[in-house]
This record gives sequence, structure tokens and C-alpha cells, in this order.
Amino acid sequence: MPFTAPWRGGLLHLRNRILSSRRFQRWAAAFPLTRPVARQRSRALFDLVSGFVYSQILYTCVRLDVLGHVHREGPQTPAQLAAWMEMPEENALVLIKAACALGLLEPFGRGRYGLGVHGAAMMAHPGIPAMVAHHAMLYDDLRDPLALFRGEAGETRLGAYWAYAGDRPPAELEGAHVTPYTELMAVSQQLVAEEILDAFTPRGYRRLMDLGGGNATFLTAVGARVPEIRLRLYDLPAVAEQGRRRLASAGLEERAEVCSGDFFRDPLPPGADLISLVRVVHDHDDADILGLLQAARQALEPGGALLLAEPMAGTPGAEPMGDAYFGVYLFAMGRGRPRTPEELEALLRRAGFSRVRLLSTRNPLLTRVMLAEP
Repeated sequence: MPFTAPWRGGLLHLRNRILSSRRFQRWAAAFPLTRPVARQRSRALFDLVSGFVYSQILYTCVRLDVLGHVHREGPQTPAQLAAWMEMPEENALVLIKAACALGLLEPFGRGRYGLGVHGAAMMAHPGIPAMVAHHAMLYDDLRDPLALFRGEAGETRLGAYWAYAGDRPPAELEGAHVTPYTELMAVSQQLVAEEILDAFTPRGYRRLMDLGGGNATFLTAVGARVPEIRLRLYDLPAVAEQGRRRLASAGLEERAEVCSGDFFRDPLPPGADLISLVRVVHDHDDADILGLLQAARQALEPGGALLLAEPMAGTPGAEPMGDAYFGVYLFAMGRGRPRTPEELEALLRRAGFSRVRLLSTRNPLLTRVMLAEP
């Protein structure tokens, strides 16, 4: 029988009294059965304390393209890396050893350093270095986190970067406003698209309308996998034009159409039996999203479905990603919030969807997928 809230609170209070005891901590670190847990918890706590330093080591390696350099050229000596990074060799060696400690680099023998396990994985996913470089804006917004959380920071760099999060009417945004974030999203969207389509391939549907589809990276991936489906991109005018060019370059112009507008204000075009929202919902607040979901429900053809894909809060094994990372990122951006699958299902049901399924994905940290039917 599950504990009621008062009992659970009492147990948590007791647990914390024990854990906050220095005497207990010393005993747990010495007792053989609890020693591994004590060491693991100590490491996790230290990672919290030193996380900013770790992130800056990663950012420096990305900014200097150290990982890309050793990936292209092979293992390098500290002198070679120092020349590449344009810094004294003794300074470079500090950074190299720090990167090795984080698994970004690794000693290869004979005084050379190559990619570590994390560095090699990053080379397989170009969206990761792009996001790390983009985090310079988040770091700047968090320079005085107290001012940010108290609402005293004023306009943030992230709020200015994601132009649709500001006060300017979305329909008035021009190419210069939307191109930077559209290109950033496109870098990682291919990997996300593959993850989605491995979980759900839209065979049997006649027309897919991708809302907020950016430069059509997801639609292009769908078009390559499902040759019989018709494609429709819907986004702001300046973004939609970039999507039009991408669809044409992929040879999909005969199967695709591009519609432009503001999906929070303008009617959605009818005729699609599958509508997708890929990494859109968490960027906006509940009232706006509920209205968008209701509009999508009304625009769907009979027998149609809504495909919703994005990182979700409460993902088992990746809990910090939700409220700790995306929660703060979106707060600095000025709108939106991460949501659990249960919260998203509640919004979908309020919008008129009666059957909601959470599909299994290979890498839930990257994205999770829900399919909703009226």
C-alpha cells in the first residue's frame, strides 16, 4: 500500500536527518556494504559543485575545435595542440588533462592525445557541438542567476535569440531574425528525425502537415522513408521560405507544399490526416499550446492523428534534463516549460484527443514520442 503524503513527508524528513549527520556519513564511507553507495553519492555531489567548471572545459574544447582537430588529424602532442589552440604549451596541457578527465580526450601513448569516448560520440552527432557553442548565451544569462530568478535581469540573450519569444509579432519577423535559430535547430533535427521515425513511421497516412517545421529537416526525412506520403510545411513566412528551398533541393517539390502563417493566430489549412509537432510544444506556455492542440484537432481529417515529439520532463534515467536543464533554459528564454508525459496527455485530452499513446524510442533523453487520436 503506498504511503500517504504525510507519511511520505515524515519518512523523507527522517532520511534527511540521517543523511545530514556527519557521524552517519563517516560510518557509511567505512562500512563495506554502504561504502560503494557513499562514494557514488560523493561523486554525484562533487559533480554538482564542479559542474560549471566541467561545462566550461567542454565549451573551450568546442570553441577551439580541439575535438574536431584530433578527429581529422589523429592523435596530437601537447605542442601540436598548443599551436592549434594558440596558447602556451603549459596552459594547453592543463586544458588537455582536464579534457581527458572528462572523457573528451584520452592519452594515446608516446605523449599524444586523441579522442576520448565522449569526444568520439560528439563527432557522431554534430548537433551536440553546435548546442555547446550556443550555450554561451545561456552562460551569459546565468552570470547573475539570482537576478534572473528574481526577474531583475531584464532582456536575456536567449530571449533575443529566439525571436518568436519576444514581443515582436511573429508574422513581422524577417530572415535575419529567424535564420540563426533555424540553422541551429536543423543541425540537430536530423538526429531527432531519425529517432522519431524509428519509433513511428507514418505509412498509411496520405498527408503529413508539420507545424513549426523550420527548414523542413523532419519533412525531408519523412519523404525519404515514406515515398507515397504528401508533405506540408507550416511555419512563419520567413522560416517557411527556407523550408521551401530545402524541400526543392531534396527533390520533394512535387510532393510537398509550403504554407506560411502564425499557428497561434491563423486558421490551420485542412486536408492533413497526420499533423506533427516536433520540439515545438515545450517552447510555449499552456494556454497557447492548448489552443494550438485544439486547432490541430479541428484541422485533422477523419481518422487522423497528431504526432508530438520532444524531450520530456521526468524521463527515467534523465531526470535532470527536464526541470534542471530545459526548465532553466526555457525560463531564461522567457516562455515555455518542460512537461511530463502525463501533463502532455492531459493537455491533449483537454484539446479533444481521446486516445493518447507514449511510444518507445531508442534514446528517450534525445526525444520522446506521443501519438494522439481523436
